Amino acid sequence: MHFGPETYAILTVVAFIAGFIDAIAGGGGLLTVPAMLSAGVPPIATLATNKLQSSFSSGTATFSFSRKGMIDWRGSWPQVVVILILSAGGAVVVKSIKADALNLVVPVLLIAVAAYVLLSPRMTDEDAHQRIGKAGYLPVGGAIGFYDGFFGPGTGSFFATSLVSLRGYGLIRATAHTKAFNFASNLGSLVVFLVGGNALILLGLCMAIGSASGAWTGSHTAMRFGARVIRPLLVTISLALTAKLLWNALG
Repeated sequence: MHFGPETYAILTVVAFIAGFIDAIAGGGGLLTVPAMLSAGVPPIATLATNKLQSSFSSGTATFSFSRKGMIDWRGSWPQVVVILILSAGGAVVVKSIKADALNLVVPVLLIAVAAYVLLSPRMTDEDAHQRIGKAGYLPVGGAIGFYDGFFGPGTGSFFATSLVSLRGYGLIRATAHTKAFNFASNLGSLVVFLVGGNALILLGLCMAIGSASGAWTGSHTAMRFGARVIRPLLVTISLALTAKLLWNALG
């Protein structure tokens, strides 16, 4: 497909904003996916290209948090492997199954995420008592990874909320590990899309420049301001995703 220079420029700016939001609260796909669809990119190519650009975004955010020593790689690598594999499985499935039914299920989950973030006293920067251990979280993280490869909206919110509620992580620590897990799920599904030739490489790389820059800015903003920035953004993104998905489903 061929696009004019203005289309590349607009989508790159959109990717910057999405990368910034995604690094803090997740949900950057709320901006990039509709923007690409509006530009005339076919749905499967949109999903594939979005994975390409968001891999740079999540990778940049992961690098930023890792440099500050906020990611426990030794304890998290089994989860990263499970997420990577299952996200690839999700991408394989989505290429053969329509995901329309999820438009009714995901809003319910996102409303629950928003309610938990608003009402739970655990959504702070302080670590709390964990409800399940690392092994117990493997299927939870794996399921979210599969969902990201299959559909995607709200993945960052699901990772962050589950890490806070189940693993007892403080919000900054949960955000840091969310980026690592999201990077793994992006890579796993991206490989499947690249092998299938579904991604628009040039467009994806242009948007990657924007998303990586936005992710760097967003991750440093999250580390500086903590829960007072992450918490309202997490709620806003969850509710915005809910509204969009309900609109799509009912429209």
